Parts: sequence; C-alpha cells; structure tokens
Amino acid sequence: MAAPPSENSDNSDNSENSDNRENLAIRISSPQGKWILFTTVLGSSMALLDSTVVNVALPWIGRDLDADLAVLQWTVNAYMLTLAGLILLGGALGDRFGRRRIFVLGVVWFAVASLLCGIAPNAGVLIVARALQGIGGALLTPGSLALIQASFHPDDRGRAVGLWSGFGGMGAAVGPFLGGWLVDGPGWRWVFLLNIPLAALCVPVALRHVPESADPRAHGRFDVLGAGLGALSLALVTYALIEAGQRSAVLVTVMAVAGVAAGVAFVYVEHRRKDPMMPLGIFSSRQFSAVNIVTLCVYAAFGGFFFLAALQLQVVSGYSALGAGTALLPITAIMLLLSARSGELGERIGPRIPLTVGPLVCAAGMLLMLRVGKDASYVTDVLPALLVLGLGMVTLVAPLTATVLASVDTEHAGLASGVNNAAARAAGLIAVAGLPVLTGMGAEAYRSADAFDSAFDRAMPLCAGVLVAGAVLAYATVRRPAPDCRHPECRTHCCVTAPPLEGGAEEVPTAKE
Repeated sequence: MAAPPSENSDNSDNSENSDNRENLAIRISSPQGKWILFTTVLGSSMALLDSTVVNVALPWIGRDLDADLAVLQWTVNAYMLTLAGLILLGGALGDRFGRRRIFVLGVVWFAVASLLCGIAPNAGVLIVARALQGIGGALLTPGSLALIQASFHPDDRGRAVGLWSGFGGMGAAVGPFLGGWLVDGPGWRWVFLLNIPLAALCVPVALRHVPESADPRAHGRFDVLGAGLGALSLALVTYALIEAGQRSAVLVTVMAVAGVAAGVAFVYVEHRRKDPMMPLGIFSSRQFSAVNIVTLCVYAAFGGFFFLAALQLQVVSGYSALGAGTALLPITAIMLLLSARSGELGERIGPRIPLTVGPLVCAAGMLLMLRVGKDASYVTDVLPALLVLGLGMVTLVAPLTATVLASVDTEHAGLASGVNNAAARAAGLIAVAGLPVLTGMGAEAYRSADAFDSAFDRAMPLCAGVLVAGAVLAYATVRRPAPDCRHPECRTHCCVTAPPLEGGAEEVPTAKE
C-alpha cells in the first residue's frame, strides 16, 4: 500500500511546479521567444489563408473539374464542417496530450490534406480532402494560441498574443491577393499546394524551439461521441440545403429530419456526460446565449457574402481572380488597422452600441453591393460598398468577443470563446448551403452572368435582413459588463469567417518531456 503523501512530498510538488513555471516563462525578446512567435504565426496563418483564398479560386475549380454549384458549395463547406465540429475537441486534445504535439500533428495533417486537394483528380476527392483539411485546422488553430499562453512569461504574454494576432492578421489580409495571383498564375491547385512549404518550415522550428506543455487539470474521457454527433448534424443539414431542388424531395426531407435528430441527440449526450465537449450549463447565462444568437446572425451574413461576392466579381463583373482578390482587400485592411481601436472604444462606451450599429452598417454595405453588376466600376461601385462593410465589421467584432468573455466566469472564458468561434463557423457554412436555394440559384448559375447576377441581387437583401435582426437582438439583450470581467487578449484581428479565439483562465503550465 502506498504511503500517504507527506508535507515534504507537497513541497516537492510545489517545487516542481515552480520549476515548470520557470522553464516555460520565456521572454519575448529571447531567441527562443522569437522562434515560438514565428512558428505559431506561421501555423495559424495556414488556416487563416485557407479561409480567404479558396473563395477566389472557386470559378476556376468549377471549370477545371467540370463541377456544378453544389461542388463549389461543398468545397467551402467540407472544410468549415469539420473545423466547426471538431475545434473544441482539438483544444481539449492539446490540453491533455501536449499542445506542441497536437499543434505539430495539426500542421502535418493540414499539409497532407492540402497536397490531396492540390492533386485532386475530381470533385469527390477534392471535397474529401477539404474535410480532412478541416480536421487539421481544428487541431492547429486552438493550439497556436495555447502555445503562446503556456510558453511566455506572464509579463510578456499580452504582448506576445498581440504580436501573434497582428502578424497572423497580416497573413489573412494578404490572402485574397495571394490567392488571386496564384489562380491567375500557376493555377488554382497552388492555393492548396502553398501550404506544403509553409508546413515544412513550421514543423522543424516547432519541434526544436517550442517547449511542450499540457494542462494538469485536463482529465476524464474525451467527448468523441458529442463531437461526432455535432459534426453529423451539421453535415446532414448542410446536405439537405445544398441538394434541395436538385435531389428528390423525399431524400432531402429525410436528411433534414436526420440532421435535426442528430442535433437533438447531441444536446442529450452533452447534458448527460460527466465531461462534455460543450457543457450546456454555460448557456445558463442569458447574455452568453443572446450574444451567440447575434453571432449566428452576423456570421451567417458574412459567410454568405464572401462566398457569393468573389463569384459575383468574376462571373458577372468580369474581374480576374487577382482582380477579385485585390478588390476585397479593403475589408481585411480596415479590420487590421482599426480592430484594436474598436476594442478600446467598446470598453469605454460598452458593447451595446457597437453591436447594434456595426451590423446595421454592414447591412448598408451589403445593400450597396446591389450596384455591383456587369461592367461595374471599382471606384464608384465596388469600393464604397466594401469600405462601408469593412467599417461595420471592425465596429462589431472586438465588442462581440469582449461580450462573450464577460458573460461567463473567468475560468470558462476559453470554453466560451471556443463555442462562439464554432457557432460563427457553423453559421457561415449553413449560409453557404442555404443562400443559393433561397435565391433560386440553379446548379449551373455560376456559368451564366445574368443568372448569377439575378440571384446575387436577391441574396444581398437577405443577408442585410439577417444583420438587421442581429442588431435588434443586440440592442435588446446586450448590457455593459462588470468592470472586473475578463477582457480579450487578441486586440488585432481580421479573419472574416469567425471571431478571434481567446485562451482560458491563466494556469500553471506543466512542462512535458
């Protein structure tokens, strides 16, 4: 029988934790600190780039693979589906088995899936490879931020997160331009193949310079069943929406009902499990529940817009891929330059006004996109709409994240951020699946400028209406948070597919051999 722990053993444990803190308290000015920033920015940029460059390549993918609109929808949604469904599980795996280990696994997985995308001989292989890419993204995306928070000295952690989000934002901002250049140059396959040299650079640096760490509080069984049911529900509903009007009504109805049933089963499993992936108790906060509904409205509109806008500029307005990618740069540039100031403004005046005004400004921007048709002038038609949309987005994103964090206890801040991020991605994929059928966009619409332009003109008011609904809900439900609440660490952000991820409460990191 083992002897009970003595006072000396407690002191030994405390000494070990002190040593671990010292080992992982890396200064940002040190060579190792710079390498950690480099590899985490590089890894997260792979996923951020992929979220912005693929839309620009869609018309060329469709022509090369002789694919209909449904294939283009699945090319976007297969990635978003697995990423949204598994991102919470990916963070939990890193906490348990080691953040560096899971981050490196995610980077390698993402690179291999990118290779499969790049050499895909047909649409079916491309869609499967995109789903695999999303799994890699779910492993590396939460891991990059977790590595920074676990590795750096507390005095440097805020600056490190700021540099990580800033440099990562620059990567996301250049994504549409880079994607357009690749599509018009070597071809759309290089949009995916570009990830391979990035991963080849990222992995050796991570293995050599990034210390391993884990969360000593992580325990219990992984909620694989919950993650599977969540992803299955999204997949079935997405299938029903994309195939509506193309497949038999009976099949579409069966898939839709099965998707809802899987969603109900997900809620049941999360309610009964001891260690659920998404504890439902977090929704007991009315503010948290309300702001997540606002998130669904906002990011559904954003997801639908960015999917259709890249096609509208190329199919209808006659832009090249490079021209379309460059045309969208003002949105990410505005977010990159002004997101930190928007966050400061939200802290001074409270989140209610920004979360009301921001969606309304975005709605105005989308209505201005109705001016973008054949032979549209960039300066007088496209640019004003994008500037207004960018100003609306930068107004709302930082206060949205701040409200999510303030609506729960500090110890649940990381979970709340992960749930909100997953909700935004799920809203985007549902919008990409549902908007074409709601606007009567046929399977070959993207091959016809007239047909696509008509559907686009019906889609923008729908997106604007969803944004107005989000603004009304925010005005009715969002209140000023307590002064001592948790504030966001990611001050600079320009990803258009989801709000920034935030880490959990500060913990004592455990070094792993």
